[in-house]
Amino acid sequence: MKQNDILTTEEKLVHISKKIYPEYTSLSLFDEYCVKMPEPQYLGSKFKHLPWIFKYIPEGVQAVFDGFAGSQSFSFEAKKRRYTVYTNDFMNYSHQIGLALIENKAEILTKSDLFLLFSQNVNKKDLFEHLFKNIFFTENDCMFLDNFRANIELLSNESKKALAFTIINRAMTRKTTMGHFAHLQALNYASDPERVKRNPNIAKGIAEVFLSLVTDYNKAVFDNKKENKSFCGNVLDVISEINVDLAYFDPPYCGSHSDYQSFYHLLETYTEYWENKKFINQNKKYFPLKYSGFDKKTEIINSLKQLLDSAKHIPYVLFSYNCRSYPTIEEFVKIIKSFRKNVDIYENVYTNSRGGKGSVKNSTEYLIRSENV
Repeated sequence: MKQNDILTTEEKLVHISKKIYPEYTSLSLFDEYCVKMPEPQYLGSKFKHLPWIFKYIPEGVQAVFDGFAGSQSFSFEAKKRRYTVYTNDFMNYSHQIGLALIENKAEILTKSDLFLLFSQNVNKKDLFEHLFKNIFFTENDCMFLDNFRANIELLSNESKKALAFTIINRAMTRKTTMGHFAHLQALNYASDPERVKRNPNIAKGIAEVFLSLVTDYNKAVFDNKKENKSFCGNVLDVISEINVDLAYFDPPYCGSHSDYQSFYHLLETYTEYWENKKFINQNKKYFPLKYSGFDKKTEIINSLKQLLDSAKHIPYVLFSYNCRSYPTIEEFVKIIKSFRKNVDIYENVYTNSRGGKGSVKNSTEYLIRSENV
């Protein structure tokens, strides 16, 4: 990273830091209709479906579990509505969002935190410069990311660290056309004037994109006066520890872009910052992948049965599902009925295509609600 680049970035940092408002962390100013989660750019996110989904949460529910949290949009909405929220995802980059926006009550990134994150770190390593230079990011951006990653560890507590991870990971998806890392056209797109016109972020430095996001993420930190908790594990292991009134499951839609590790491997590599992992193919995906159990046709039915069996103690279960998934909706409902009662199915048709996880124009999104036996 060139010294001149750091100075330029710090000048921008001084300007944008004036817009950071600690008062947004006070519940006395909190209005659930005003606090906003920065919109995710995540394949299969239910961000746009949240008003529809929450219509079908029964009265009397006080605590909820989000088993496949992904972008954490369901958990954030539940926190806004003052439920006690337990959230989980087996990917660490998702878990960091949970720590930052669901579990965290008050910690934001202050101006001094930002200067620390942007300072030169003589102990930084070069994982991203070595792996991803001239694939997804320029050499200078990769050097910045390695330096930033080393400085995250210097922040004063885990909530601040999680918030820094959350914002820098979002900055990387925002800078990459289509918001994922399963293609190799990022740098080509960043030099295409038509694409830059549609999304100017792809031509900006990663530091500038990060800074543009800080204020909105700081504003999204609030205390709903509940003891919310974020987990990072296989849902089949975590659910036995959870006692809630309702569990919401949004598993990968098998057969429809369900391999999230292929799309977001770079974010997991950055968060974990592996040094002894094998990286394969042109996009440097880590290998072996973490075990899911929900992304392969040979495993999905057995995993769904295990999940339903493990959730027997939970009064209500909500599943998001899609008509393009495997197994078919008819087969899936039959499986649910073998474990639970009062199974209701609600439908919502996509009016436009957002890519991934079945979200194709005119496809049908299902919400399946059931009760324990």
